This record gives sequence, structure tokens and C-alpha cells, in this order.
Amino acid sequence: MKDIFIIGSKGIPAQYGGYETFVDELVTRQVNKNIKYHVACMTFNKKTKHYDYNGAECQEINIPNIGGAKAIIYDLKALNWALDQIKKNNLKNGIIYILACRIGPFIHNYISKFHKYGFQVWVNPDGHEWMRAKWSKPVRRYWKISEGGMVKNADLLVCDSKNIEKYIHETYKKYNPTTTFIAYGADIVRSTLTSDDPKVTEWYQKHGIKPNNYFLIVGRFVPENNYETMIREFMASNVDKDLVIITNVEQNKFYEQLKEKTHFDTDKRIKFVGTVYDKDLLKYIRENAYGYIHGHSVGGTNPSLLEALADTKLNLLYGVGFNKEVGEDGALYWSKTPGFLKDLLERVDKLTSKQIDNLGKKAQQRVIEEYSWKKIVDKYENKFLEK
Repeated sequence: MKDIFIIGSKGIPAQYGGYETFVDELVTRQVNKNIKYHVACMTFNKKTKHYDYNGAECQEINIPNIGGAKAIIYDLKALNWALDQIKKNNLKNGIIYILACRIGPFIHNYISKFHKYGFQVWVNPDGHEWMRAKWSKPVRRYWKISEGGMVKNADLLVCDSKNIEKYIHETYKKYNPTTTFIAYGADIVRSTLTSDDPKVTEWYQKHGIKPNNYFLIVGRFVPENNYETMIREFMASNVDKDLVIITNVEQNKFYEQLKEKTHFDTDKRIKFVGTVYDKDLLKYIRENAYGYIHGHSVGGTNPSLLEALADTKLNLLYGVGFNKEVGEDGALYWSKTPGFLKDLLERVDKLTSKQIDNLGKKAQQRVIEEYSWKKIVDKYENKFLEK
């Protein structure tokens, strides 16, 4: 039996978020019974729960609810829990799989302890956390140092994007890191909702939106997702459709700054509609969008991009390596050059339904061939069980 401890996701069952969905899929779709998953789950509640979820042992780890440092405290407490379990149950063969590079300055102290029990330490380096504009300079410096520490000390780095893998080898050549590439997953399944479902009609009526008459953006409301470019260019275009933005903007300074800069509130086509946590409804909204606009500029294989390729026929992606690697010929690409996205929007607005269907088929093909959850879980199980 191979014991796999997963550290760094907020926990399962997944509510929202890439890592959480990944862990949920990995556990729920488990095929090989020679693997036992142990999953750390974050809670602010002093009373922690220990429970089984689809065969995985889940342990809540209590942490104080304090700003950015809470994720670091959480990872360290979760590692201590894993070490205790290994000692207590005399486990001898397994892997500690840490998601993201938050504890680089501390990881060195743990490696030898885990090695002593025959456990390897694997790391998923995520995207370029240190490049995210939402962090202050000192925090970004910490993330960069932390990433270096994780790369230097890990037994294996599992990269969910070939571009991230390339970056790791180029940037940290001196550590000669061992890496492997296993992508993130998605599924080609239609929404179970229909056009006359109350959930559907209420949502569209509430926001004054018509199916197939809007471009869609879904993603965290942060500067590096290029919201300013997407909104500006859309406003400059003569497209007679709405721009529907599904994101959380409550108490978000960036929202107010953007409003001042672009005056998007004066354009009735721009519609911020809040979040949609109902996965089936979100899928329906994606399926019935005229097109999807993706502006993410940092990170690996982005979950919301895979969902867009699976559900929306016409996808307009910001033309960076990560996005091109995933979309290939199943999408169209734009740059930040003023006027570029505006022209592209006006061009795709005139495409025939046959042209759009062809793009949709290619997009789905990308997901089926390279990113199906079945394929991803299979790759992970084989990797976990390699001697």
C-alpha cells in the first residue's frame, strides 16, 4: 500500500478552486486500490473533524484567520500532522505531495524527517505566484525565495504545464531539479439544465442577459488577469452583445480603480454579475455564451480555461505560452496592443455558425485528447506507484 499525503489544498469535497477540484477528482476517480490518500483540510474552527471522503482519510487542520501568512501556517501544521501519522501508524512507503510553493524557507527541516521513514516529498509548483500583482513587493520577494527553496529540496516537481516545467529548468538549473509533466483535467459533459429550468430563466432575467448574445469572462478579479485590457477593448468595439463578467468584486479596490480608469459603468453592455457557485448553472452559462474571453497571464494550466474549451465553442485567449499550449488551434489569440482585441471581437462577431462550430469541435478535441480527468488520474496513479 502506498500512502499519499496531500498538503496545501483547502480541502475536499471541493467548493471552488483549482487545487481543491484536482484533489477531489483524484480521490473520487481512484482506480488503483494500492493507494491510500490522506488529505489535509483547512478550517478556522477550533473543533476539527476527521472524516472519510470517497475512501480518502481527511483531517481538518485548525489555523488562525490571519492574512497571507495563514497559508504558510496551514502547510506547516499539515506537514506536522502527516509526520505524526507516519510515526504513529508506522507507515514506511509513501509520498508527501505539497501543492504550491509557500514554505520554501522551512521545507529543508522536514525533508530528512520524511526520508527517514521512506517518504518522498513531491511539490506541484503552481504558477508564478511571485509575479502576481496583488502581492506587495516584500511578499513577492518571499514567494520567489520560497519557490527556490521548494525546487531545491523536492524529490520531484510535478508541473501542470510544459511552460512551467521549462521555466523551472531554466531558472533553477543549478539545482538540477527532477520534474515531470502531468496536466490539470476537465470533462466534456453537458449541463443537465434546460432553457426552461427556473434556475436558468431566473439568472438570465435577473441580469437582463439573453442566451448566445454575450461574451463571457470567468476568473479571479486581479490585475494579472488583464481585466483592464478586456474591458477597454470591448468598450471600444461596436459589438452589439453584452460582456458578462463572473467574478467576486466585493470590497475590491481594483474594481473601483478600474471604474475610474475605464468608466465601464457608463457602458450598459458591461455586466458584472457576481459569482456563480452552482457548477451546473455555470456550465450552462458557458455553453450558451457567444464567446469566452480569457485574460490570465500567469500560472500553469488554468482550470477555467479548460472549462471554457470544454463548454464554449468560441474562445479568445490572451496569447501567452501557457494559454497557447492548452488551446493550440482550438482557440483564437489576442495581444495587449491597443485595438487588437477590439478588432478581433468585431471580426468574430461576424463568423458563421459553421465557423464557430468548427472551432468548438477543435477546442473539445484538445480537452478529450490531453486533459480528460480519466487520463490525468491514470497518469498520477502510475507515477505514485513507480518504484
